[in-house]
Amino acid sequence: MLETSARLLRLLSLLQTPRDWTGPQLAERLGVTTRTIRNDVERLRSLGYPVHATPGVAGGYRLGAGARLPPLLLDDEEAVAVAVGLRTAAGGSVSGIEETSLRALAKLEQVLPARLRDRVTTMQSQTVAVPGTGPTVDASVLTVLAGAARDRQRLRFDYTGHDGTAGRREVEPHRLVHARGRWYLVAWDVARRDWRTFRADRIEPRTPTGPRFAPRELPDLETYVMAGLGQATWRYRARVTVHAPAGVIAGRLPPAITVEAVDEHTCVITAGSDTPHMLALYLGMLDADFEVTEPPELVEHIRRLGERYSRAAP
Repeated sequence: MLETSARLLRLLSLLQTPRDWTGPQLAERLGVTTRTIRNDVERLRSLGYPVHATPGVAGGYRLGAGARLPPLLLDDEEAVAVAVGLRTAAGGSVSGIEETSLRALAKLEQVLPARLRDRVTTMQSQTVAVPGTGPTVDASVLTVLAGAARDRQRLRFDYTGHDGTAGRREVEPHRLVHARGRWYLVAWDVARRDWRTFRADRIEPRTPTGPRFAPRELPDLETYVMAGLGQATWRYRARVTVHAPAGVIAGRLPPAITVEAVDEHTCVITAGSDTPHMLALYLGMLDADFEVTEPPELVEHIRRLGERYSRAAP
């Protein structure tokens, strides 16, 4: 049997998961009686943790938002500083910790009292960040997406496609994926009855969220998302004939670019990007002769690039 302090921490960890726990379920997990669980819940409440209990057969315990901040060894100023820092990190300003920051932010905002949430939102709205080279995402949007996925709630949002057309979507959000400097939402599109990938910087969530849904079996996220990056998510798409073996060319390009063999000496690549400049960069990495006929923006950019290189090396 766990000691009281360790057991309370374990109980708190279970209650932070997005589900309701019955007394018998918690007792089985912790190896104690249901009476001990009731006593431990009261101890957590006395420490300031808002543990809600729903009576009945379908009832159970759940950790909710309370009127004051539980004792996390943080005062109000420190809690605001941590939340703002996590929002900034979740937006991608610190490479490599975006997903971890987002998970921590979702947990922290779950228990922040309203007065502190307002302070965090105010500070975020009045802070100006120097933009990077890629699209930026409002951290509050990421929080909404992560919270809906965590709680398994349908999400409605306005979405602007890569071609500039706007529409409204209703989805079952499952995962947030950070790839190549952008955030993507992998979700089941209710109207299209299929998996879809949405760029988070093009999402404008609508509240409140919809009803809860049962989780579906996810596709292989790495393969699915990376395949999507070379398709409809980009503004420009190019199909290029390359005079080199497919196996050689595939090793010189990112996984998002598909390579199809024509014969043992020729292949066709399909690539996409938000700018023709990036497409030209990929083609320059091939170290092989190629032919491109579309899109016209890429053809014109490569023509100007060729003239510039000729002037640089007369």
